[in-house]
Amino acid sequence: MLAGSLTILVIDENRIRASIIEAGLRDAGHRHVTVVHDVAGIAKRIAALEPDVIVIDLENPNRDMLENMFQLSRAVKRPIAMFVDRSDRASIEAAVDAGVSAYVVDGLKKERIKPILDMAISRFNAFSRMARELEEARSELENRKVVDRAKGILMKSRGLSEEAAYALLRKTAMNQNRKIAEIAQGLVTAAGLLGPLEGE
Repeated sequence: MLAGSLTILVIDENRIRASIIEAGLRDAGHRHVTVVHDVAGIAKRIAALEPDVIVIDLENPNRDMLENMFQLSRAVKRPIAMFVDRSDRASIEAAVDAGVSAYVVDGLKKERIKPILDMAISRFNAFSRMARELEEARSELENRKVVDRAKGILMKSRGLSEEAAYALLRKTAMNQNRKIAEIAQGLVTAAGLLGPLEGE
């Protein structure tokens, strides 16, 4: 994604610090920068703006403010770079758990904004890809279990071999232009509605 095309939201109650971040972003070629100084109703602002990246600067965050920002991080599913003046181990771990892509302690300098933003985007994309691959693997495993159960039902009810049961599922799926897992799920559901098969 080109620098100039990113929509960036800066959340910072301190106007001087916000201007440092904004200057760093503009120097890096970012033209679509919105700065918000009031965190009240921030979720609605984010929904309206739909930023590509969020930069949060908390000068002296208390526990409640940090927790609110971490909840926001979990909800928005966007790369987030967070700057804080001081932190402790628990806050850093909470930031990582909340999905904050870059958590920077005592590092607010204009020239550091661009590399930190780039890192936040890269880390967010890497984590998103891993989460997607994990979800696909889970789904694949679930589909396999359903297909195995459907094969078992066909083998028992029709006296088919495992290969023949699978071939029947595949043929039905092709004829109906659907996935084998969908056909298998339908069969498993129907068998569940009909109750135990004879001989069970």
